[in-house]
Amino acid sequence: QVQLVESGGGLVQAGGSLRLSCAASGLTFNIYSSGWFRQAPGKEREFVGAISWTGRTYYGDSMKGRFTISRDNIKNTVYLQMNSLKPEDTAVYYCAGDLQAYGTKRPTPNYWGRGTQVTVSS
Repeated sequence: QVQLVESGGGLVQAGGSLRLSCAASGLTFNIYSSGWFRQAPGKEREFVGAISWTGRTYYGDSMKGRFTISRDNIKNTVYLQMNSLKPEDTAVYYCAGDLQAYGTKRPTPNYWGRGTQVTVSS
């Protein structure tokens, strides 16, 4: 059974940084692609970025240059480093595993975490 558990969310001021973590069990991140999505209140879930099993990354347009995805193969954990945070980055952030259509603007994960709340105050 696959489990993805996010951590690291919280409240931060605009301009600040946060690092989210996603620990996996039942799924090996250096074999399968993984990524992050987010959903703000009243909005559709949005693609944040993804990392392939080789370590190649790509991002949604509004995150480029501010967000970075990385991976620790020993810990089987994927990270989302978020810098220069804006109030509009406020959302629940979801870890995702085994992305179908990796490389497209709308990859579809086979597995989801439960999410972690990120709130950016102005």
